[in-house]
Amino acid sequence: MKKKILSFALGAMLLALSFPIEAQQQGIVPRIGFISTASPSTLASRLDAFRQGLRELGYVEGRNLAIEYRSAEGSIDRLPELAAELVRLKVDCIVTAGAAPTLAAKQATGAIPIIMTNNADPVNDGLIASLARPDGNITGLTNTASDLAGKRLELLKEAIPKLSRVVFFLDVRRPSSDLKETEAAARMLKVQINSVAIKSSEDFENGFRSIVKTRPDAFIADRGGFFVTHQKGLVELAVRYRLPGMYPEQEFVLAGGLMTYATNISDLYRRAAVYVDKILKGAKPGDLPVEQPTKFELVINLKTAKQIGLTIPPNVLARADKVIK
Repeated sequence: MKKKILSFALGAMLLALSFPIEAQQQGIVPRIGFISTASPSTLASRLDAFRQGLRELGYVEGRNLAIEYRSAEGSIDRLPELAAELVRLKVDCIVTAGAAPTLAAKQATGAIPIIMTNNADPVNDGLIASLARPDGNITGLTNTASDLAGKRLELLKEAIPKLSRVVFFLDVRRPSSDLKETEAAARMLKVQINSVAIKSSEDFENGFRSIVKTRPDAFIADRGGFFVTHQKGLVELAVRYRLPGMYPEQEFVLAGGLMTYATNISDLYRRAAVYVDKILKGAKPGDLPVEQPTKFELVINLKTAKQIGLTIPPNVLARADKVIK
């Protein structure tokens, strides 16, 4: 009888002690912020890759990690407010999707670590000191290498041998070095480049209406969260006007765009989880080198090519990493 009473008492004591331990564990669950220009639904595949990367490192959202998502839904002007909100929540780090969210986060805090997922040119954008040693509170991944924009034009020229006039849809609300690189490549390839400024979703429709009068052979879409948010509308307009397009990311081609030459963005999001892990374990962002992509993929949507009446040369198709039929 005494043994039963002792066992009961011991069990009750352990149960009582478990409550503060559990409460303490719940209190120290890391909380990270995620901020983007594009909507979460548009970034679904990338966020899935990010969560997968976290799971590979032992982090499960809702169990031992909390994520605060904030999206500007295509409106860059909202980013400073959203970044400030994450700072007030005192998150352990902020993960950013693109240059504009990173800039907003930087302006909101100099203390909370910021992890870029796919910034194109963080040094020239003034976000970090250098790729090898970023200093400050920002680190992460860049999604481009030198002359990538020029390579896109070169591949577009190979896909359309008679290419002579190309329109560059430019997001004028964010810094972009792609236009200058494209123009430099155009001089070598003897291709004329005309840029069309895009400030709103209506500008895509107006832009197509205006450029068809000049009879361009193709167009190139700029990078950035705004273009990602409106990718569906952009590719639909391209098909309607039967105009070949070179896009900055694979998601555009999966949505019906013609072709892209770019890094695998979803893989960058998966890799961003490694930085989150290091930061949560005490690493300083300024000491973590910014990772550059090493693999680029040529993706061609053959179904779209047929819709717009374009025949892709066999040698170009043979070089593609993925062909959508």
